[in-house]
Amino acid sequence: MPKRSAKKAKQAFWERGYLSHGYWLGRERLGTVALGPKKEWDGIYRWRSGNHAGETATLEEAKRAVEQAALTGASQLRLFDKG
Repeated sequence: MPKRSAKKAKQAFWERGYLSHGYWLGRERLGTVALGPKKEWDGIYRWRSGNHAGETATLEEAKRAVEQAALTGASQLRLFDKG
């Protein structure tokens, strides 16, 4: 049997929920895209990732914004975390 030389890297993924979508890396949620209530929805997708948030007209743009914000948050040093 061949040996596994390196562990498989975790891959972030999108999960669809009720009136929202979540962006996950393992058990850690990196961001969300939310819709308004079903009968009152105004057609705007609201996204949030870490300290970043915004609104877009399409789901694709909102998901792209969350992915970009999560990538940016992962590459910057956190100022006030102890560790």
